[in-house]
Amino acid sequence: MFATYVIYNKDKNKIYIGQTANLKQRLDRHNNKLPNKTTSFTSKNKGRWLLVHKEYFAERKQAINREKELKSAQGRKFIQNLIINKPL
Repeated sequence: MFATYVIYNKDKNKIYIGQTANLKQRLDRHNNKLPNKTTSFTSKNKGRWLLVHKEYFAERKQAINREKELKSAQGRKFIQNLIINKPL
């Protein structure tokens, strides 16, 4: 299984959209609980990254396609609505 996910840093008001085969491990990396690249977007924008949305797919290609959809203008509107309507 592969996951497409959206995380949000409330302190910096930043959104990150990604996909992975291991969501828990990936979230730990974003939150610096595991080693991470110091040049990554989430490392540069320090703070707590909260999972606001996730979807699972059988194949990586499906997860990548959904990631691209979420990064589009329409996808970003969908994400903004999630954040506005979800208590964090």
